Amino acid sequence: MSNRDGSDAGRDTDAARVRARLRVEEEAAEQIGTTLDERTTCVELSRFLCRHLCDAAAVDLLPAEPAAARPATRAPALRRVASAGLVKVLQAQFPDDGTAGRSDGRTPALRALYEDRPVTATGTLKGGMSVDAVAVPLPVHGRRHGVLLALRAGGRFSEDETAAVHHAARLAARHLAHARRYASVQRTAMDLQRALLAEPGRPHPNLELATRYLPSGSSALVGGDWFETVRLHYGRTLLVMGDVMGHGLDAAVDMNAYRSTLRYVASTDLPPHRVLRQLDTAVSEDEARRPATCLLARVDPARGLAGFASAGHLPPAVFGRDGTAELVPVPVGPPLGTGVGGYDLITRSLTPDETLLMFTDGLVERRGEDIDDSLARLARLRLPAGAGVEAVLDEVLLRLDGMHAEDDVAVLAARLRQHPGPAPSHPAPEPSR
Repeated sequence: MSNRDGSDAGRDTDAARVRARLRVEEEAAEQIGTTLDERTTCVELSRFLCRHLCDAAAVDLLPAEPAAARPATRAPALRRVASAGLVKVLQAQFPDDGTAGRSDGRTPALRALYEDRPVTATGTLKGGMSVDAVAVPLPVHGRRHGVLLALRAGGRFSEDETAAVHHAARLAARHLAHARRYASVQRTAMDLQRALLAEPGRPHPNLELATRYLPSGSSALVGGDWFETVRLHYGRTLLVMGDVMGHGLDAAVDMNAYRSTLRYVASTDLPPHRVLRQLDTAVSEDEARRPATCLLARVDPARGLAGFASAGHLPPAVFGRDGTAELVPVPVGPPLGTGVGGYDLITRSLTPDETLLMFTDGLVERRGEDIDDSLARLARLRLPAGAGVEAVLDEVLLRLDGMHAEDDVAVLAARLRQHPGPAPSHPAPEPSR
């Protein structure tokens, strides 16, 4: 073969290597980091490496908090891997330099990982099996996220394969950084939501109450779902369920404004439909305020009555002692903030054996489904007979898969407590208009 032929063959070999490496890197870009979940990213990284480059792979994540916030004695992520015997593999190429007995207990190989330097080693495990190991730290912008360990039994990693492992590790590290930033934003948003939503006011002792708030898993934005309770005279309690349209900080701020205004209006002890009228009038004067739906239920345990009024909100449900459900046909007026008004009151008896359920649309609505069908699914539920208010909420959220809802879910359950003794005196009932 001539020199020219040899040069051409060499170039062809080099080109084939480059093409093969590019294919592997393209597949890595497609298969690693498909979600913003760090555990999923670690699984995708390990599967990719085992499919293309090695026999076994593991990712050991460091805690998400900054290093300054961790105890100084905490070992690196690889320490747990090393405790399984692989430290001998790593030490094979990094012999003890006399410093391994330092107070931090780091071997030279482990110290290399502390310093964000990759480690390549060949050694023999128990049983005489030869193992080639590549350990790569996962840092991004000076922040360590963990360590990748790739193992091959009975063979060596080529230069291109080692480079591919490093490329996959760098790619995964960036996705891990994105996932952790996203998780941090979610936590901040949830903290803000909880601060704004807080716990509802305490109802009278003659009423059992349970509430839940579940954020949508599809967004880190805070929402406008809220609930509230307001103590009224003569042992009555006003229960409130509301939903400001949209998401984001504007919706959360508007939600807080609605709550504050409603508390003020409700303190005048007006019937629910008149509370909605005044609230609608007050809010409609601010053109920047987003519309909101709202359902009010004024519960009177002494009389065994509940009065309802709705501003564009879904109707409540009442679960009987036998666990069957009934939707309360509350007349629906326009959402708050329109200035149109037109809210009506409906009154229903309520016994200590029944549980009132109020909720936002995220609990029942499903994409592409008519809302009447969604409500019918709720009405068909059969809960355990005699379930308490907490159990009712848990069962409803479980049966309707509230944890995976497409929108935020706020839900409230209430039940009358039976107290012996004479009922308190009441004023004459208010007119319905």
